[in-house]
Amino acid sequence: MARILIAEDDEAARILLSRALELDGHLVHGVEDGAAALEHLQGGAEIDLLLTDISMPVMDGIALALSVSRDWPALPVLLMTGFAEQRERASGLEALIKGVIVKPFHMDDVRAKIREVLALPHSAQSNK
Repeated sequence: MARILIAEDDEAARILLSRALELDGHLVHGVEDGAAALEHLQGGAEIDLLLTDISMPVMDGIALALSVSRDWPALPVLLMTGFAEQRERASGLEALIKGVIVKPFHMDDVRAKIREVLALPHSAQSNK
């Protein structure tokens, strides 16, 4: 069981991801944008994985990933996007993120990627 923070501005996608991951036994907290995710982390939340959309209002997923890598370097980050230009923006972040999930996605693929990232030893998850 992992504690997963989902930052996704599309409410339907956020609910779908949350429910599917909760069925897998994870504790999930979903927020509507990167600023809310950052606030949640700054509030002392213990998180094992951040799953964030790239394109969101207020603070996008790339800005969130950069903040997380600076302040919580051991926290693994997975990005999601359905836009080719957003995938291009993420291409320079390989050292900071654990992957990009392309929308539309199959939930089995998301689950497999999350299992893969969570299976890494803690030291391999560190981005230092």
